[in-house]
Amino acid sequence: MYRKGLLSNMKKIYFSIFSICLVLLADAGNENFPIGSRSAAMGNASVSLSDVWSVQQNQAGLGFIHDISAGVYYENRFLLKELSLKAAVIALPVKGGTFGIGITDFGYSSYSENKYCFSFAKAFSKKFSMAIAMDYLTTKIAEGYGSKGVLAAEIGLQAKPIKGLTIGAHLFNPTRTQLADYNNERIPTILRLGADYSFSDKVIVAVETQKDMAQTAFFKAGVEYKAVKEFYLRAGLSTNPNMSSFGFGLNLKNLKIDFSGTYHQVLGFSPQFGLTYIFKKPESAKPPID
Repeated sequence: MYRKGLLSNMKKIYFSIFSICLVLLADAGNENFPIGSRSAAMGNASVSLSDVWSVQQNQAGLGFIHDISAGVYYENRFLLKELSLKAAVIALPVKGGTFGIGITDFGYSSYSENKYCFSFAKAFSKKFSMAIAMDYLTTKIAEGYGSKGVLAAEIGLQAKPIKGLTIGAHLFNPTRTQLADYNNERIPTILRLGADYSFSDKVIVAVETQKDMAQTAFFKAGVEYKAVKEFYLRAGLSTNPNMSSFGFGLNLKNLKIDFSGTYHQVLGFSPQFGLTYIFKKPESAKPPID
């Protein structure tokens, strides 16, 4: 009896230690996880990009999308299945704008975080788009610790002041939503500002800075090169911590396949994989942007 009780207590202790390490290593705690293999390969400098992954990166990018799009994503962070990140996104253009739906799932059976996002973006012209989003964030810890769910909001803007240049801004959780009473724990409030510039139809360079209101700001940058019509090469970097990234993409008519990997000098390698399918409409059926 004593031995069983001791083993049970040791199990709880080990579980608690592992859960704490899990959160620290993954920079978790209901972070607004970046998703999308394209942006991962570009150092996650994605606040100014526009594709279906804007559902998570910056919902304002959805305003420039005219085709129904869907995507799935998987990341094996630091090659640990307990730190795996899975996501699915959908962009649904309608007459007045574009709706976005996104689901992310981080962790494993004993510790997990989920985000359910519903957003709406509207392009007011060919040069300006803005969006709002409402999120339901959940955290679940096994071994009797229970789960908690809270609401948070997001605001995004994108502008194209000159040909080839796109500027993006995104604010996650402006209300500093409280997650738990203990120690006044709150969901991070994160501000991102960035831009990308198309030097030609083959080369895009993106830069971004991100500031968690409780942490030091850090910098991200990436480049995308269209080697041939269907094949893209990408690379990027980020600071605090220092990480490098690389990847490639294949465009096969309506299907896009993206592979990427990031490298942390201490924690190691994280591979990512993404699939995107675009239900393209005929050019004549696409609504004009005034």
